Amino acid sequence: MTGREEIRVPSRPVLAHSADAVRAASLLFVAGVLPADASGSLVGGGDVVAQAERVFADLGEILLAGGCSFEDVVKVSVYLTDVADRALVNPVRQRVFGPTRPASTLVEVSALAIPGAKIEVDCVALVPV
Repeated sequence: MTGREEIRVPSRPVLAHSADAVRAASLLFVAGVLPADASGSLVGGGDVVAQAERVFADLGEILLAGGCSFEDVVKVSVYLTDVADRALVNPVRQRVFGPTRPASTLVEVSALAIPGAKIEVDCVALVPV
């Protein structure tokens, strides 16, 4: 594929003026995924593991809509409001990525767009031919 295609997953909340992902040539750029239901309400309460489960499930759905899977992810960025939560989130991440090891960035941030959210994840994937 050449060009640019915006991807919108109907079950995802619209939280900003952005697509869920943009496919550009052979790359899929997935926007930040927060732990939110279709109405934009926080999922998982104060439990970072429950929030991570939701984020990675939604990320998988967006990847699928763009013709990709976790195996195709080449870069992932994880934003946590408490870097100490890394140890709690890593098992979820390892389960969804399996043996795939994308390049990775982890950043601690002071807050995320949904009050109470503890994690946000975005990624870039190589669209299979």
